[in-house]
Amino acid sequence: MSQSSSRHLEYAIKTIGQLPGIGRKSALRIALFLLKTKSSVLPELMEGLKGIRDHIQNCKTCHNLSDSDICGICSDHSRTRSTICIVESERDVMAIEDTGQYHGLYHVLGGIISPIDNVGPQDLNIPDLIDRLSTKEVSEVIMAISPTIEGETTIFYLSKLIKPYPVRISLIARGVSFGGELEYADGLTLGRSIVSRTTIEMTENA
Repeated sequence: MSQSSSRHLEYAIKTIGQLPGIGRKSALRIALFLLKTKSSVLPELMEGLKGIRDHIQNCKTCHNLSDSDICGICSDHSRTRSTICIVESERDVMAIEDTGQYHGLYHVLGGIISPIDNVGPQDLNIPDLIDRLSTKEVSEVIMAISPTIEGETTIFYLSKLIKPYPVRISLIARGVSFGGELEYADGLTLGRSIVSRTTIEMTENA
């Protein structure tokens, strides 16, 4: 491997290269760009990263990203508080919000049930969801989980768990293809999927 003439530049390349999808060549280009813009872009980037490190946390209610104990969505009283949209990650919240088609609240599971990855129900933010349903303020729960095998397993598990509560359980319309990731669906398709959601009917033996 070639050696850089600057150990500081080499360290920057190594650090940037730890980011997802960034190889050494891309890390080098980014490092050189930041070097050229060290009086303009770099200070803003450093301030932004410092904000991530020091101020961003998970909302105590929905587990979405937040600057305080309660996120801006949960604290917004103009939102429809009787509807909770269950998603896998914070990225899914952002994707749905970008559609402008949903105005209720969210609950971020923090993952999906995946035995092959050793992720079970105990690893997800399920107890807090049940606590929210126990308040009797919620009349509908929307399952906005990626339609993968693991996602379908999670939906089935949650539906059985939620069944005793007097809420409608809905599933986003299958405009999002099976096996697709919710965050990568285009905004129009995702928005229509939310609006055209269908009710999940749970049988007595399910």
